[in-house]
Amino acid sequence: MSTIMRTLRNLRRVGIKDWELINGAGDTKAGTLIATDRYGNKYFENLEEELPLRTRWVDYKDPELDASHIEPGWHAWISYMVDKPPTQDPILQTQVRPWELPNHRPNMTFSRGAFKTYST
Repeated sequence: MSTIMRTLRNLRRVGIKDWELINGAGDTKAGTLIATDRYGNKYFENLEEELPLRTRWVDYKDPELDASHIEPGWHAWISYMVDKPPTQDPILQTQVRPWELPNHRPNMTFSRGAFKTYST
């Protein structure tokens, strides 16, 4: 939950046109756009005013998306496992690795497609 002062500071920093960008998930955030991945998700970072371990976040292209739509390199960056985003890391520049599936497989937990063990 954001305070009024934090919301006004972020609104002044970003402006009215990007209000949708900072007003999400009950918190107002403003930061620098780092990159956009192949799914259209936008990754942001703010090292100035945020609390530790809350300086990086993702803005999903579709509100229905979940964390399974984050690529492995971006997941490592969001989780603070690596310091450089995949766009600056030479090892992660290869985009799709040979062991990755060509298409995304969503997380089926709590859906009709979830795995169920056989029961007699």
